[in-house]
Amino acid sequence: MAAELDKIDRRMLKLLQADGRLSNAELAQKVSVSPATCHRRTQRLIDEGFIKGFRALIDPHSVSRGAAVMVGVVLDRSTPESFAAFEAAIRKLSFVLDCHLVAGDFDYFLKVRVQDMADFNRLHGEQLIAFPGVRQIRSFFVIKEVTDNAPLDF
Repeated sequence: MAAELDKIDRRMLKLLQADGRLSNAELAQKVSVSPATCHRRTQRLIDEGFIKGFRALIDPHSVSRGAAVMVGVVLDRSTPESFAAFEAAIRKLSFVLDCHLVAGDFDYFLKVRVQDMADFNRLHGEQLIAFPGVRQIRSFFVIKEVTDNAPLDF
């Protein structure tokens, strides 16, 4: 992140975070700048990495991925090589939405989306436990999603 964010940049980011479908004209009006200035600022925010991309948020239930599972993973060894092997393998799985290297009792926490418990059981038995260097997997089925993908507060 090369540049400092001013008040207009922050407002633009908050508005785009809330609704990435805002047109340039709508965004410009909401932050009280010309459309040309708004376009330049938006492009700069993208170029400098403040905005990583745009995408639609899909309702998981509407595409048969209503079950969320948090998975704690412990590896056999804590070496750069074992971490790299695990991370390379996990990136290939489309049902893993998030993967975080963490401190504490687990090495990684995964957020997984599947159709149901039977679907997870199949994926667990066929793929997750076969990963390189995995010693232990603990699964936590989400009962209720209180907050998911909340906007950043800045």
